[in-house]
Amino acid sequence: MQKDKNQIYLEGLLSGEEKIILKIYEKNFSNIVSYIKSNNGTYEDAEEIFHSALFQLTARVKVRNFEIKSSFEGYLYVVCKNLWLRELSFRKKRVRNEQILELNNKETDNSNFILEQERWELFEEKIALLSENCKKLLEAYFKKTPYAVIVKKFNYASENVAFQRVFKCKKSLAALVKKDTRYTNLAK
Repeated sequence: MQKDKNQIYLEGLLSGEEKIILKIYEKNFSNIVSYIKSNNGTYEDAEEIFHSALFQLTARVKVRNFEIKSSFEGYLYVVCKNLWLRELSFRKKRVRNEQILELNNKETDNSNFILEQERWELFEEKIALLSENCKKLLEAYFKKTPYAVIVKKFNYASENVAFQRVFKCKKSLAALVKKDTRYTNLAK
């Protein structure tokens, strides 16, 4: 049985196989650099984010039987994007005083990100199980679309009806997430 590309890449990361790691860099790094540079980052930021993403993928493979259900490239891009958005958010909150020595534990930070990523994956998996209408409605809601716009877009009678529909969809999503066995571990 031939292994799929995702599994080859994950095993190559785990074993530290240089050819596989170079191939991952060749196929993916330039896209990450472009994304980060176009979103207030530098080449050095891209290197750090890319390395963190590969480290976290490796850690997840070591800890449990981890499988990527989409393409490896797409998954790695999303992980890098989420890491970068998290970094940008962190930078906004960070105090800008060069005299202060920053105390941050990389291990804890990586563990927290892996947990966040797994929560996001569970959320995405469960949202895919909702009706098309609920998916579109929640997408508009999560993009902070005003209820007045939602009423027009979905032909609802009033904002109250739109609010009730969003509430029902969120409740259905929450029920699906809570039913999943992974929920208890990820809720901590």
